[in-house]
Amino acid sequence: MVPEAFQPISVKPPSSNPVLFWLRCWVDLQLSTIVKYLRPSIADLRGRILDVGAGESPWKEWLSPQCQYQGIDVSNSDEYGMHADRRDVMYYDGKVMPFPDASFDGAICIEVLEHVQRPDEFIAEIARVLKKGSILLLSVPWSARRHHLPHDYHRFTRERIESLLTENGFDDVRIQERGNDVGSIASKLIVLEIRLIKSGRTTDGIWTIPLAAIMSPIVVAMVLAAHISDAIGRGSKEDPLGYFVRAVRRTH
Repeated sequence: MVPEAFQPISVKPPSSNPVLFWLRCWVDLQLSTIVKYLRPSIADLRGRILDVGAGESPWKEWLSPQCQYQGIDVSNSDEYGMHADRRDVMYYDGKVMPFPDASFDGAICIEVLEHVQRPDEFIAEIARVLKKGSILLLSVPWSARRHHLPHDYHRFTRERIESLLTENGFDDVRIQERGNDVGSIASKLIVLEIRLIKSGRTTDGIWTIPLAAIMSPIVVAMVLAAHISDAIGRGSKEDPLGYFVRAVRRTH
């Protein structure tokens, strides 16, 4: 297997460096669109909340003071660039979650599902540990390069997300596209620009650095266009960056 050209950078809590976080949101369109939908949604959660695939727990600080946080992640989370030594995160084998049925009042699962080999079993397990009527907030990428190899298994369409959730314990599934085709193109150009610059450290630099220099203003213009088109609701939703989902644990 060919190694990744560069590993994704784990998301740290916004308060750890607010300026850097919001600068990253401007450049990282995946993160920007996740924040757009997650921040107002997560503020509505109450009670005991499970963060599935917690990583560095970047979203914990956006929870209401009325919430009790519990993170869970796989025991090999260091392979994803995470620090596996958090007191508020429990580590497990990625199969059966070590919690009794109906243990939580809500859950979040952000950019995790694409790394799960058996998504039906995974969603059913989340449903098992949630109380009836509890809210699940979930996001997945659509237009994204393969990442965290070799643990990248899926890309989910809107239709597959809905069937996956309704067949495994959830109702009232509301799906929103994150970004649009302009953002998808801009995101690809950012990745290409980074790869060209990194390649400039080798003998390939004789052509990659000039190309990166030519592309730079185009990349900046496309990123700006992505933010503007998303803000005013333009661009095609048939090729989004990803999806944001709100679903409710079935009550019957």
